[in-house]
Amino acid sequence: MRGVRGFRGTPGARPAGRTVAGIGALLAALVVALVPLPRGADRAEAAETDSSAMTLAGTKGPYDNFSGLKVTVHQTEHLRNQGLRVTWTGGKPTPLADVANFLQIMQCWGDEPQGPDREQCAFGFAQPGKDSRYTYGRTVVKGSDPAETEYTEGAGSFNPFVPFRPVEGEPTDSAVDTTYFGPNDTNAESMLRTQADGTGEAIVEVQTALQAPHLGCGAVRGGGGTRSCWLVVVPRGEYEIEGSPNGQLDTSPLSRTNWDRRMVFPLGFDAVGDTCAPDKAERRVIGSELLTDAMSSWQTALCDGADTRFTFTQAGEDRARAAITRPTATSPGMAVTVDPVETAEDAPPVVHAPVAVNALAIGFLWEDVGEPVEWVRDLRLSPRLLAKLLTQSYVTGVRFWSVDTEGPPAHLAGNPESIVQDPEFLELNPFMAGRPARNSPFGIVVPGENSDTNRVLWRYLNSDGDAREFLQGKPDPWGMKMNSHYADLALDSDAPDNFPKADPTETVLELFGGKVAYSGAEIVPYSESLHDGAQRVRRGYSGQTSDIGQCAECASGVKLVGQRPGAGNRQIAGLVDMASADRFRLDIAALPDADGTYVKPTNAALLKAVEKMKDSTVAGVKNPDPALATDGAYPLTAVTYAAASVDRSAEERKDYARLIRYAAGAGQVQGLTPGQLPPGYAPLPASMREQASRAATALEAGVVPEPGAGGAAGASGGAAGGAGSGDGSGTAGGSSSTGADGTGTAGASGVREGDPSADPAGTAPTGGSVGGSGQEKTVASSGGLTPADILGAVRWVLLGVLAAGAAAALAGPVMLRLSARKAAAAAG
Repeated sequence: MRGVRGFRGTPGARPAGRTVAGIGALLAALVVALVPLPRGADRAEAAETDSSAMTLAGTKGPYDNFSGLKVTVHQTEHLRNQGLRVTWTGGKPTPLADVANFLQIMQCWGDEPQGPDREQCAFGFAQPGKDSRYTYGRTVVKGSDPAETEYTEGAGSFNPFVPFRPVEGEPTDSAVDTTYFGPNDTNAESMLRTQADGTGEAIVEVQTALQAPHLGCGAVRGGGGTRSCWLVVVPRGEYEIEGSPNGQLDTSPLSRTNWDRRMVFPLGFDAVGDTCAPDKAERRVIGSELLTDAMSSWQTALCDGADTRFTFTQAGEDRARAAITRPTATSPGMAVTVDPVETAEDAPPVVHAPVAVNALAIGFLWEDVGEPVEWVRDLRLSPRLLAKLLTQSYVTGVRFWSVDTEGPPAHLAGNPESIVQDPEFLELNPFMAGRPARNSPFGIVVPGENSDTNRVLWRYLNSDGDAREFLQGKPDPWGMKMNSHYADLALDSDAPDNFPKADPTETVLELFGGKVAYSGAEIVPYSESLHDGAQRVRRGYSGQTSDIGQCAECASGVKLVGQRPGAGNRQIAGLVDMASADRFRLDIAALPDADGTYVKPTNAALLKAVEKMKDSTVAGVKNPDPALATDGAYPLTAVTYAAASVDRSAEERKDYARLIRYAAGAGQVQGLTPGQLPPGYAPLPASMREQASRAATALEAGVVPEPGAGGAAGASGGAAGGAGSGDGSGTAGGSSSTGADGTGTAGASGVREGDPSADPAGTAPTGGSVGGSGQEKTVASSGGLTPADILGAVRWVLLGVLAAGAAAALAGPVMLRLSARKAAAAAG
């Protein structure tokens, strides 16, 4: 692994003849079966260029000639809220000190086939700290553009501006109207630099109607269909509109002459919101965010042709488990968890089915302004480095701007100001030497919600000797020590389901006649979720508010404010899941496995980790144990399980079993089409798909595996006990099960009768009902089926067909020759 500095993006016959033909066919089959698959066929990760990619060429302007410029948008269909790769060639290099030769990109709505009007494009406020420069806003300076005939007069002495007109609602009334978007939530890119070789690359966040209702992309129209949108690229050169090559462009891309040079790309979005008829019976599912992207994709397919619809509420796993073990009349009937649902001995049994393989990852965006701009693409992070970041042990994790005047807090004296000054980090990433302390992430953006997935990361730190000793209070070899406010939390042995921010240190800022204080929680705030963390990393802004600004409505006259850094100067890291990381096209840090080998979360590395997992306290439910992740297994891999009690109505059990079967079947084919498994997930291994199928059969029948067969189906509670029988025959796949009387009374899948209730809602047992936590979020009303598996299956089927043909061709001559040896022939 290494850092990439100055990344440039774009980057037929007689018996004897039958014998010969048969041998030839067999050899051909062997060649097909044994030849290596195409490179990458065993990985179902996102393609660099989607089949819907589109390339457009620029045009010649009055002074700047963009006809050699070619811009490629690498995906234009099946879009979601995601990172969209844009590359270009044939541009002129962007000077380091000048505002010239760059691209400006914006997302727009518009129903006309030729593309959007400029009033329909979300642009402005895209370069914080430089809003006074008209290049980055909607103002059209009076008299600056001879071709501008529409916006020529402003109100009073003000310059005119191009208003933003939303898909619904009133247009903006000034150039700085933030009704619909502002400097910290716009997805416009106002200055994308071109490298010395004329190429460039950017990952642009595209937003749906959920993030940007003013654009409405992906919204279901009243007459049917979904609203498509546009991506507009405006190239800027060296000359201003009037022909002055001053290298300091100061006109808006929305000004008519600049707008006429635009390149327009259509964007097709998948439908967002509830696309299933609301009159269908609802089946509710609640639980782990690790399934959110998959479930969002599956819902459309699960709705088609069915009488029920599934809604998934993203929530902490403890709340999800409680919905199963302490249900109320309105509790969801299925939970999705990483750790199992454990029930009391006398409680109705719970069936677990594996449904997805995902992983945690450290996603990052790291740019440094330079000539050319440096993009860091590969980093190595040790468990001890993660422990330092999570315990606010770098000075900039607690005190930011005021460190120059006040110095570091006493309990952090002697520690590096930031990770780029840590000898351990530089030893692993030597190409990062020499960077300023504040040109780095100040911590890891982590979710504020309690979750099983958080335990996975703490278990990883506990499994590593160096990280564990650091969490015990032992300094690292260079003398850096843990933040003392974490000393009593037992993080070296416990694996909490949260990430505490234990340091209460406040730093007071004074300006504009007022005072305000910030702490580490404002420097590196919590994200709402892993997905939200990935989105913040893609935007390059954590939500940091450690600066002081005026506030007319505040008693002190001031408040804490934050500013999103401009493109080319963003450094941020966050804890994300791989589905979200892939969606937003984040760079991912390599982490060491239990052998010390640095690994990235590829499909192969995730599946190797699954292979090494042991059962948890519930047989058949695998425990994510980073200490077992050896031989290139990715240590932060986790399997999510769907868990449901047999104590539900027959109709509910049938529907939830259908969900499990889909998830383990067609839902494991990776792709971007709704109904498929989104990139970022690794497909379930064949053994887990079979396990899920058996679990679905058991759930639908209202039964659970017998002790000894329970491990394979993952049942907990009641009499579902050990992982295997004494004779080693404890499987859940038999065609029948023989009762004590020698008859098949236990059903067709090696299971026994449960005691399902006819009450679909269930009742809350003693111990209380489960209330809302305020954190839940309804997000949508041997090997998996990767391309390699499909190709692999085809080639082995082909081998069988050709082998059968070879056998047929050989049969006549061989049988004639062996007619005197009937017994041997029969044995063969």
